[in-house]
Amino acid sequence: MKSGFLVIDKDQDFTSHDVVALARKSLKEKRIGHAGTLDPMATGVLVLGVGHATRLLSFITDGSKTYLATIRLGSATNTDDAQGEVISVAPPERLAAITEIQITEELAKRTGEILQRPSSVSAIKVDGVRSYKRVRDGEAVELEARPVHISSQKILRINRSADFVDVEIEVTCSAGTYIRAIARDLGDVLNVGGHLTQLRRTHVGTFTIDNSITSTELKNGKEPKVMQLVDAVRSLFKVREITEDEEISIFYGRAIDENSEDDNSERQAAVNSVGEVIAILEPKDGRLHPSIVFPKDAAK
Repeated sequence: MKSGFLVIDKDQDFTSHDVVALARKSLKEKRIGHAGTLDPMATGVLVLGVGHATRLLSFITDGSKTYLATIRLGSATNTDDAQGEVISVAPPERLAAITEIQITEELAKRTGEILQRPSSVSAIKVDGVRSYKRVRDGEAVELEARPVHISSQKILRINRSADFVDVEIEVTCSAGTYIRAIARDLGDVLNVGGHLTQLRRTHVGTFTIDNSITSTELKNGKEPKVMQLVDAVRSLFKVREITEDEEISIFYGRAIDENSEDDNSERQAAVNSVGEVIAILEPKDGRLHPSIVFPKDAAK
């Protein structure tokens, strides 16, 4: 089995763990992990690392992500999404008084570097126990706010009825951002309550829906196409073409010289003359140091 990445278009009601289990069965490979959990309610891009590529998943998880989401104003739930129990409902007259300008301005205030309180049903651990498990066991959990970066929040459409206002948005944000929390906070500041009714992830770093396979197709036996490791690293990192002597040095864990003509201030992937991925290199003290070295059977 060659190492690489598999892009899944996750269908609703599949957990991220479900998808990993399906991929392991399909590819007959135990070493499979995912880059960033998607809730069962959510759909869209779930990137799987296969074989030695699992060592690169953290670089993908830490990248930016883009979502299409629908926020329903007018009611709040105990999970901040449509799968929870309704805990408050706003009177119709209060909903009717909300203007599109108010919605736009409040979302704009929550763009850039902000402090966001994660949803209580997130996977964050509290004293060693997942927050969502504590909530399901009947505990009241309020997590501490943490810094996140929301690059943009674009309103695509606003639909009104007597009982709710649906706001469809496109959000690009950093890892660790909770879209459910955006819905909750918008409802709170407008004093009508809010929760998420739909969520679809369209980008994870450089990975998109293009050339993906759905989780249902995977379950039904469709053969997945794994992106080769070398193709993936070219999309993730600056590539340094190395010589045979440099390749030997890297395999012994030694740093190599930077290229004087290049900007060497960023992480690089070392690729040899026959297109094999050898290592991930980190710049330090004027040299490039191997932080991850791949065995020969993972190189292509």
